[in-house]
Amino acid sequence: MNNNRRNFIKQSAILGSALCIPSLPAFSAASAPVVKDGYRLIVMATNWGYTGSIGDFCRQAKKAGYDGLEVWWSNDNAVQQELYTALEETGLAVGYLCAGYDSDYTKHAQQFESMLKAATSNSKVKPLYINCHSGKDYFSFEQNSALIDMTVRISKQSGIPVYHETHRSRMLFAAHIAKQFIDAKPDLRLTLDISHWCNVHESLLHDQAATVAKALERAGHIHARIGHPEGPQVNDPRAPEWANAVKAHFDWWDQIVHRHQAAGKPLTFLTEFGPADYLPTLPYTRQPVADQWDINVFMMNQLKQRYSKP
Repeated sequence: MNNNRRNFIKQSAILGSALCIPSLPAFSAASAPVVKDGYRLIVMATNWGYTGSIGDFCRQAKKAGYDGLEVWWSNDNAVQQELYTALEETGLAVGYLCAGYDSDYTKHAQQFESMLKAATSNSKVKPLYINCHSGKDYFSFEQNSALIDMTVRISKQSGIPVYHETHRSRMLFAAHIAKQFIDAKPDLRLTLDISHWCNVHESLLHDQAATVAKALERAGHIHARIGHPEGPQVNDPRAPEWANAVKAHFDWWDQIVHRHQAAGKPLTFLTEFGPADYLPTLPYTRQPVADQWDINVFMMNQLKQRYSKP
């Protein structure tokens, strides 16, 4: 890359920061309820895209002000021990990701259940929650329902909350499909990553308000990424052209937070802006147009400013 292009990228980043929305909490929000004892905000970091050691990542996350991290469960003992050491050193909490992978339903269900059982029973450090990339969008309603039943059973046995993410390619990939599971499964609890639905439905979901409201009522964990009608991730939420999308997401999150505040229940967020190619890049060079880590830390600070207990 030549010097002119490097300077352009650097100057663009500086300009973007200068023009960023001054304070996202300035967006008007419904009056918060009386915050009951027991509520607390817990903001987690993602190591998605990080190429260093888990120890280095945990130290960096702790220094930035995160409360914990969300990582994929690994059955590798060495990986587990490295994670436990890093968590003990930094005092960070952890949430695990679990899923099945095979396109054959029977194998997929076995993989999913095995991973979930291991994550809830074998971990030296008890996770705050398990977040699931659940099922497949092409499995039948009955097959995906059986996976929900399995996770509910394991959650009750372990006492660890198990959430199902509203994620593309998985069972809850679209709002109208998720509604069927919400209506049929009263114990279903969600990780709300509504950026996926904005992309799937090519809208900010104004025409699906009733379904979104149902999802907000079931959400126990939030992935704080900003989507838009043409993609699951804006290039930089600080840029003024994304103000409407940012406001829409904070309006949804406000409702979940207020429900937890009124109930006196803790709430976990994950700042989950991803690396290239989730993060748009310049052609040919694949140079990201913004800095993933800076964006996630910015989001963490906005969440803490807006939602920490008074």
